[in-house]
Amino acid sequence: MRMVAMSNRVTLLLCALAVAGVTASTALAEEARFQSRQLTPAGEYTFGIEGPAVDQQGNLYVANFGKPGTIGKVAAGASQSELFAILPEGSVANAIRFDRDGRMFVADYKKHNIFLVGPDGKDIATYFHSDDFNQPNDMTIASDGTIYASDPHWKQHDGQIWRIRKSAAGEVVGEKMTADRQMSTTNGIDLSPDGKTLYVGESDTREIWSYRIDGTRLLAPRLFKRFDDFDIDGLRTDVEGNLLVARILKGTVAVLSPQGKLKREVQLSARQPTNLAFGGADGKTVFVTQRQGGFVESFRTDHPGREACLRGCPVGK
Repeated sequence: MRMVAMSNRVTLLLCALAVAGVTASTALAEEARFQSRQLTPAGEYTFGIEGPAVDQQGNLYVANFGKPGTIGKVAAGASQSELFAILPEGSVANAIRFDRDGRMFVADYKKHNIFLVGPDGKDIATYFHSDDFNQPNDMTIASDGTIYASDPHWKQHDGQIWRIRKSAAGEVVGEKMTADRQMSTTNGIDLSPDGKTLYVGESDTREIWSYRIDGTRLLAPRLFKRFDDFDIDGLRTDVEGNLLVARILKGTVAVLSPQGKLKREVQLSARQPTNLAFGGADGKTVFVTQRQGGFVESFRTDHPGREACLRGCPVGK
């Protein structure tokens, strides 16, 4: 009986130590949130590094690997890129997005295309083209597959938004959206978690505007946030409606509440973040493309991204 009691005490002690270990690990994980670190080697990507997007398997894709007109791939868990795709001659990507079915869409700002890229990176088809594009810049995709694309005119300091979708007949149709205000240089873009609100960043004014979507109309424009200094580039929403915004030249990612209040700024490894994307097994890892140094860095956050939940929210929301 004494040996049994001793055995029970040892078992309880081991369990207590295990629980303490789990608690300590959890505490460390909590402390590690919003602490950014460099992921890929410097110099892998050009000055035009852009577009980050994560697929269903957790692989990260980034525009302009080694030279313009390419797409690099960082396999899930890896810390070095490999060549994934070479776009048609003269085309250069600056936005990549995945729809809920896992299809990859790439915005080609040079040749005014939206490409549909196959899983092997070799099958590249033109999904939509228009000579009326200034240059498709950033994109976001709704749960029904509708693409919203920002279309800036940098020299004129203005821009517009396109809605690109399949008609009832199966034809891909692109339309310029109308708004009740003149837009400045449209850049970063994303949807609210319910898909009813479109957020658009304007680089020249350092403003983010929100709109209610009604078909091809952008209604009820509201100044969501204006920054007093530095520039803004890409932005993404999480499942709670927070916005994460790349502050290019400041070297931070600003985290804004659904009401547009600054919650925190995440300090980055370099000063020129261009865009960001959510990924990781639970959708809570943020990948940031850095123009200064041509690399990707990453940090953990507290909520998964909206896109990460298009196909069903990862475990751990």
